[in-house]
Amino acid sequence: MKSQTKKILSVAIKVSVIVMAFLFIFKKLSDNQNISNFKSLMSSISLISTSLVMFSVFSLMLLNWFLESLKWKFLVRDIEKISTWKSVESVFCGLTWAVFTPNRIGEYGGRVLFLSPRKRIMGVVAMSVGSIGQLVVTNVLGSLALLWFFITFTELNAILIFALSILIILFCVFLLLFYFNIQWLYGLLMKINFLKRFQRFFIIFSKYKHADIVRILMYSSSRYLIFTIQYFLVIHLLVPDIQLFEMMMILFIFYFIQSALPSLDLLDIGVRASVATYFFAFVTNQEIAIMAAIACVWLINLIVPAILGSVFVLKLNFFGRSNR
Repeated sequence: MKSQTKKILSVAIKVSVIVMAFLFIFKKLSDNQNISNFKSLMSSISLISTSLVMFSVFSLMLLNWFLESLKWKFLVRDIEKISTWKSVESVFCGLTWAVFTPNRIGEYGGRVLFLSPRKRIMGVVAMSVGSIGQLVVTNVLGSLALLWFFITFTELNAILIFALSILIILFCVFLLLFYFNIQWLYGLLMKINFLKRFQRFFIIFSKYKHADIVRILMYSSSRYLIFTIQYFLVIHLLVPDIQLFEMMMILFIFYFIQSALPSLDLLDIGVRASVATYFFAFVTNQEIAIMAAIACVWLINLIVPAILGSVFVLKLNFFGRSNR
């Protein structure tokens, strides 16, 4: 009876996750004016160009999440050996959970549920290392781009620019120093009395050596490059007169600010569009085109994978190891 109850509860949770994800997705897509704007803009561009760009962006999305799957497999290699396909399943499943949870916190749960029950908390710690790596890339490049923005588009005096430059350089150095010595985090956490009982979980931080950190950073940098290319392709299709360097710098600022804002994947498209249009207004007056581009990449990078991931939600076993 106990086993039967667990099965019923497991199925109920799976169905609830899928229903919630699809309801949120349907609501957001049906209300999203940016998608309509994008369709309108597309009608004035050749079908061949549009098709090539959309195919490229979709293919890059698959490559992006495949790289994240390889990174996830590498992160948990000392915790539990998983196949590349199981890593892909767990990443896409995590994306389904992420779309309706604040700051994508559900992505952690969706992934680690593919691990053995006793390994799941350690999986969360391992995933945090990968997330920190992605944040390091985003924050270092974003803060440097922000410095460029202040120098180029504001009238701050030389003293303020110099002070800002020093602060940003120190910030970047601190992030890189911290990340390449992430094992220090284990020592710091163990100095907090009430956390000592969780030593067996936090010790994961000490497992990553310098070569591991470099490899994780390479995965993160590759993903950063991929979604930058995606944005470039769509924005260049809609607004071809924006200079490449300016577009890259503003995109870096966009990622930087977006990563710092609390968000819900299905509800933050308006925030994304507002941030992007504010900064792109310094180089173009095509506001609707920028909003449409942001909505397009958001749809392909987050919503499509979340829909695909719903298939893998059905394979989860909440009270044991996930079905193979």
